[in-house]
Amino acid sequence: MSRFTGSSWKVSRRLGYSISETEKELIKRKYAPGQHGAKRAKEKEYALQLHEKQKVRFTYGVSEKQFVKTFNEAAKMEGKTGVNFLKLLECRLDNLVYRLGFASTRPQARQLVNHGHITVDGKKVDIASYRVKPGQVISVKETSKNLVVVKAALEAKLARAEYLSYDEDKMAGTLVRIPERNEFLPTINEQQIVEFYNRA
Repeated sequence: MSRFTGSSWKVSRRLGYSISETEKELIKRKYAPGQHGAKRAKEKEYALQLHEKQKVRFTYGVSEKQFVKTFNEAAKMEGKTGVNFLKLLECRLDNLVYRLGFASTRPQARQLVNHGHITVDGKKVDIASYRVKPGQVISVKETSKNLVVVKAALEAKLARAEYLSYDEDKMAGTLVRIPERNEFLPTINEQQIVEFYNRA
């Protein structure tokens, strides 16, 4: 399955979860789209697991193939598979560009990375799925620092996660450490995603 390019608001309403993490999509209508959206029957276990998976997949904006590949990588690591899985997704370059405030949305962050506007430790990286390691410095390329979208996003950014540090003068941020599970996506039940992939 290729990357989703449809309406993120409809997806958020269908899942009952703000994939932009702003809750804007659910302010007016918290129920699913469609004629019977507000009257849907109680979901069964499989549907709950699928929806939990979809919440995370659409939040990070990855394809099903990338999602499964990352999950399989997490399954081989020590510790809880679900927690490891979310941590791997959280350390993607496009996500951290968004978390640092260089972009107002994850799709915008992915575009900045793909178009070569972002550097890691001073070197251009144009792969959105690049895995950032603790201590690495993410910054906007010198020739891209005056981009309107970047300036607007930085002005609108009010706070950053504790696992990130930011130097306003250099327009650069550092992944200080791997985030703790309670520092991102608090309402996601990762165990349901593990059960979804282990059900076979």
